[in-house]
Amino acid sequence: MSWLPHELRLLARTPVAALALGLLLLLSSLAVASGTWEIGRQRDTLARLAALQQGELAALAGKPQVAQDAGSAAYYSFHRTWDPPDSAAFLALGMRDSAPFVLRVRALALQSQLHEGENFNPALAAMGRFDLAFVLIYLAPLVLIALLHDLVSAERSAGRLGMLASLPQGGHRLWQRRAVLRAGLAFACVALPVLAGGLFNGMQAAALAAVMGVIAAYLAFWAGLSVIVACGGRSSAAHATALMGAWVLSTLVLPALANIALARSIPVHQGVDLTLAQRQAVHAAWDRPPGETMERFLRSHPQWRDTAPLPAGFHWKWYFAFQQLGDESVAESVADYRASLLARQRWTERLGWLLPGVGAQAALHRVAGTDLAAQLGYQDAITAFHDRLRAFFYRYLFNEQAFGAADFAAQPRFEPPPRALAIPGGQLAGLALMALAAVCIGLRRSQGESLPVR
Repeated sequence: MSWLPHELRLLARTPVAALALGLLLLLSSLAVASGTWEIGRQRDTLARLAALQQGELAALAGKPQVAQDAGSAAYYSFHRTWDPPDSAAFLALGMRDSAPFVLRVRALALQSQLHEGENFNPALAAMGRFDLAFVLIYLAPLVLIALLHDLVSAERSAGRLGMLASLPQGGHRLWQRRAVLRAGLAFACVALPVLAGGLFNGMQAAALAAVMGVIAAYLAFWAGLSVIVACGGRSSAAHATALMGAWVLSTLVLPALANIALARSIPVHQGVDLTLAQRQAVHAAWDRPPGETMERFLRSHPQWRDTAPLPAGFHWKWYFAFQQLGDESVAESVADYRASLLARQRWTERLGWLLPGVGAQAALHRVAGTDLAAQLGYQDAITAFHDRLRAFFYRYLFNEQAFGAADFAAQPRFEPPPRALAIPGGQLAGLALMALAAVCIGLRRSQGESLPVR
């Protein structure tokens, strides 16, 4: 390792290289700090809303009409559900940037409540957040390009290439150790802030190891590609142009084209469409005879058929019956909606085997628990809680059972289910294979008769 101090001194004397590494370290640190701040803000929001929820329920309990009538309690009581962030969520905010991470629901029709969070500005959502995933996928390759594009051509411009080519092994070990050193420094500039942020946020060791694997594989791919181009025997400008073209193609153009192709081949309607369809079914029930509505409800819920018949006039059990029928009327559309989302996600993961940026992003979102699977898991938890809420109130409404203050206090409370750590083995394997291929070709390229003196 006697060469290391010398190479570090040479690197420090190169203004562009030192500036690029310093900028990468700064941006990685800012991204980790920004993600940590955002997750802290979300946790503070959840804590503040928990206190407000307790106060609201206490105020409702003080109203006799609500506290002593099951129908009024079911109608007026809002129940807080929340999706606590994982310890790695600061690295890649993913869907937590646009999808709701806290939602208040009532015992009414659920679908319109689930998708109320889709009312956001799409132009702002498209910009995304400045997080570690953005720095790694879009900015770190530019730093590696700046460090490695003139690996050989700089020696040619300085007139030293002929002397290096006359050395044993043609000087190829010089290119290899310089490439390894610069790629290793780039890795350190990204990994050190991640390590600090992971320790601060209490990341699990397995999650931290998976993230480090994603960073190492992605940077190794770009380092290998940069060495392949840098040993091409052309000018520094030509090498930089070729690598920038590869960066634009692989991180911007091809993912955008793939997204358009997926949108056309697997169309997905917005959740707002489900909301409108469900609300139309609910509003139409007001114009139907109550007996017809109850007969439809009892056909799918026979456990309530032997309860007291529907009296004349308004009754809460009729009201909640057609609310649930509104959800059931769009159940097939909801299943198709989720199936289409999951199909797109599966194809996106497959695309990650060809485009390293897509694979790295999917892997980081999976580890961070901010991808589509995590969001759908939160919706499943809300649905399960909503079923418990309905079952709780239906006992009182259909059995004509008395409802008091103690029953109001006994309403179900939402608890987020534990989420197991997900290691993205497929994405990691795809990234590792692409990185291995790029590094091996880069090694062969640096060893061949490929360094002509011009």
